[in-house]
Amino acid sequence: MPSKSQALEQEAKRRSAPRKQTRFMRYLPLYLMFLPGALYLLMNNYIPMSGLIIAFKKVNWRKGILGSDWAGLSNFTYLFKTKDAFNITRNTLLYNITFIVLGTVIAITIAILLNEISHKQLKQFYQTVILLPYLISIVVVSYLVFALLSSETGFINNTILKGLGQEPISWYTEPKYWPYILVIVHIWKTFGYDCILYYATLVGIDHSYYEAAVIDGANRWNQIVHVTLPCLLPTIITLTLMSIGKIFYSDFGLFYQVPMDSGPLLDVTSTIDTYVYRGLIRLNDIGMSSAAGFYQSVVGFVLVLLANWTVKKVGGEENALF
Repeated sequence: MPSKSQALEQEAKRRSAPRKQTRFMRYLPLYLMFLPGALYLLMNNYIPMSGLIIAFKKVNWRKGILGSDWAGLSNFTYLFKTKDAFNITRNTLLYNITFIVLGTVIAITIAILLNEISHKQLKQFYQTVILLPYLISIVVVSYLVFALLSSETGFINNTILKGLGQEPISWYTEPKYWPYILVIVHIWKTFGYDCILYYATLVGIDHSYYEAAVIDGANRWNQIVHVTLPCLLPTIITLTLMSIGKIFYSDFGLFYQVPMDSGPLLDVTSTIDTYVYRGLIRLNDIGMSSAAGFYQSVVGFVLVLLANWTVKKVGGEENALF
């Protein structure tokens, strides 16, 4: 005979089973909706990760990837013995840090200005204009830049510089201009998306905060500093952390298409993504390209952990992603 406690436990299990089944059936449509996205994520993001072993292989296509000889760390050694590793790391880091800082400041500024507009139709028009560059293909952007900077037919050389009596500039052979050009192009193309996200946060701020600030005698600037920016802080931290997570995942189109893959510009336009692409297409060195990609992933992962840890220590766990 089972004891009283065992009988009660069995009775509880018997009663909870229908509840669990009912709960599963209740959420079954949600599980089915989630399934295609989960399968896509598995096939697109996780299964290809098995290819990381290529970074440690001396690939021989006759033997296949798994049958090829192990190369150890020789692919990484070859990568870091050249000056390319320093150049691509420097460019990737400095460009993306500049993009994050300037992009955040400009997006927040435009979002606050947008929030100050009271005319509904005018506000919708500005939102559309701000977001439009983000929707344009980077290939189209590259030809817009070429139309401005072309040595022979470019608008700047043939209209602006000529009108000022200046000599035309061969933009695609002068590296010193391109850090500024790339920053301007990237900010112009991408700030609209972040701006709309910040604006959506601004719209959700309780208006009673501003009413209380007005009662306390705060002017508009003080309201922005002491009400708007603190309310935007969680969104700023989240978007910044996401940007840091992609800091080594540079914009391939920006650094490859916009400079038109010009040889004289490689020292200032090469990033990890373009380096991997050129290593595969031009040198057919799949081992070193995979090593560069693996290096990109590891450093990016470490940066995300460090950034999240810093946010936890400075801003509290409620502002961290995990």
